[in-house]
Amino acid sequence: MKRLSVVLAVLSIFALVLSACAPAAAPPAGEQPAAEQPAEQPAEAPAEEPAEEKAMEIQPVKIGVMIPLTGALSEFGPNFQKAAELAQKHLAEAGYEIELVFGDTETNAIPAVETARQLVEVEGVHALVGAAASGVTVPIAESVTIPNQVPQISYASTSPLITNLPADEGQDFLFRTAASDALQGVVLASLAQAQGFEKVAVLYVNNPYGQGLTDVFKANFEEMGGTVTAAIPHDENPAPTYQAELAQAAEGEPDALAAISYPGHATVYLREALEAGLFDQFLFVDGTKSMEIVSAVGAEPLEGMCGTAGGSEETPSLDLFNQAYEAEYGELPPLPFMTNTYDAVVIAALAAYEAQIQGQELSGVAVRDHLRSVANPGGEVVTPGVEGMRKALQLLAEGQEINYEGAAGSEDFDEFGDVVTPIEIWCYEGGELVTKQLVRPGEAIQLD
Repeated sequence: MKRLSVVLAVLSIFALVLSACAPAAAPPAGEQPAAEQPAEQPAEAPAEEPAEEKAMEIQPVKIGVMIPLTGALSEFGPNFQKAAELAQKHLAEAGYEIELVFGDTETNAIPAVETARQLVEVEGVHALVGAAASGVTVPIAESVTIPNQVPQISYASTSPLITNLPADEGQDFLFRTAASDALQGVVLASLAQAQGFEKVAVLYVNNPYGQGLTDVFKANFEEMGGTVTAAIPHDENPAPTYQAELAQAAEGEPDALAAISYPGHATVYLREALEAGLFDQFLFVDGTKSMEIVSAVGAEPLEGMCGTAGGSEETPSLDLFNQAYEAEYGELPPLPFMTNTYDAVVIAALAAYEAQIQGQELSGVAVRDHLRSVANPGGEVVTPGVEGMRKALQLLAEGQEINYEGAAGSEDFDEFGDVVTPIEIWCYEGGELVTKQLVRPGEAIQLD
């Protein structure tokens, strides 16, 4: 029995060996054996894009531009728009498309604030260029741009109040490409003295611009030995007559009237002053550097009368801007602050471009943080125009620093967002606006 068990065990082992060595069963007739499938490989991660391709994905910056298309400064608005659009065109031809969204300030704070709110909170602009009037710029900054952390660059607001605006303390969202009236007021006082005026009355628009410039002029003119016989405010909204204000200003027999207002006001009260025989000598400022005044009053009564305005340095940058503007629109820039408008748009756009090149997400804070970087000294100089913009974008794409030298001059923002530019002495001559001299406070004025 034991021997039988051993034999059965040996046979079982032998059968297992034969089974293992047998060929695989053939497939049924008509079927082909399945091909051997290679082992599945894990999917490869997409290749990293070259740095050049990443640079091409930079987003267009969206810039709101607040201009006075209606109201007392409406003469200036269309020209500011042309200057802004010229900057947009130059940037686009150089390789960086930007979006401009225009809003009408109406030269009035209340509607302007609502328009700015629409641009910032609904349109989602990354920067706001404007406004022209200081009395509009300040409430926009206080109510809209600073609370929403959107940088605001005014191209024409010159009130000294803007330098130390309490709402911007520690925030750094308010800038301007035009010089403060802390400079213009000094030069205006020197101009009054150079013209032999000993007593001057002032009629001024009752807003931060008019009040600020009047205060600086008065303090400096009186320090020079002159007398301000009266400083009479008028409402920011244009009125049909200013006879009451003119009567007050004429008291004390002043030698001249300083017109520190806007064209929408001055076209009315200068004509009334002349017709009533109250004044025949005037001093003008940037707000009353106006061809509408010539149309309203006539060239002859204004002949040889002069004023001040923010000036643009005689530089290659200004020449490039003037040539480009004339080629685009068929005339030289006719009014003040057009160069400053162009510069404000360019600087905001270059700041947005640099921020993204450095890997930052496009935002108001990012734009603000690069405004001084692209405009202040320290980098390679770049200028207005298509070639200047092309050079600027190429340098930034290569990680290099730039220093934009603007059409209005060096736009070097200080710690308060202010710039220093010369002050222009200009006169009405032959019914035209003629630049006579560029001066800084303390420099002698030469009208001949």
